[in-house]
Amino acid sequence: MLDGPGEAYPAGLEELLVAVSEEYAPSRIMVTESGAAWPDRVTAVGTVEDPERTAYLEGHLAACAAARERGVPLDGYFAWSLLDNFEWAYGYDKRFGLVHVDYATQRRTVKASGLRYAELIRAHQRPAGPREAVPARG
Repeated sequence: MLDGPGEAYPAGLEELLVAVSEEYAPSRIMVTESGAAWPDRVTAVGTVEDPERTAYLEGHLAACAAARERGVPLDGYFAWSLLDNFEWAYGYDKRFGLVHVDYATQRRTVKASGLRYAELIRAHQRPAGPREAVPARG
């Protein structure tokens, strides 16, 4: 997770995924808890603008797509996090969520980054069909 503002380097994710795939030859890879904290801007009409997080997600999802094109068995990417929450190191000061939480009222508002993430997911859905069984770990 990146604690912005800071430099985000999506190409590094592609490089890492390719390196792991080549070095360890896993059958599946999942990226979990990929996210960044930047200030949210709640507008007068109640929307939440977070262009830095939106760009972060677009860049990192593009890096994942590029890694897949290079043969990486990437089966998932999970943004951190769905909701703004308590972070162990920062308390409630940093916001990582795709959904803004007004801590005083508990009102939830999908941020611009959350709306964009949903668009990207819809655009890359696989056709419905039989799902592969995930091997049990023993």
